[in-house]
Amino acid sequence: MNLNSENKQAIHDVLKTDMQKRLYEDGKGIMFTNDNEYTVILESLTEDVLHTESISDINDLLCGYEKLFPNEYLTLDGTLNYIIALLVSEIHSYKNAYEFNDMFN
Repeated sequence: MNLNSENKQAIHDVLKTDMQKRLYEDGKGIMFTNDNEYTVILESLTEDVLHTESISDINDLLCGYEKLFPNEYLTLDGTLNYIIALLVSEIHSYKNAYEFNDMFN
């Protein structure tokens, strides 16, 4: 399934943010041991995310960073559910922010 051009930026944004968080929190000692290695992997990860055009591409990306993900994310169905969960979480974050702001208006 190809990513719709209208949705690609939103998907890339949530994917990049989550993967950067996972790399920082779970990658220490596994994927990198110092700040220089972290920076190189982070740059590569960001570039890799920006080149994804389909769910299959994202699945390949997750498989390439398999140490950061549970096995159930490493299938096409798992990848699709992971992306949907990221987007739903983002929607809830915006909703909560708006509700919080409404309390003061």
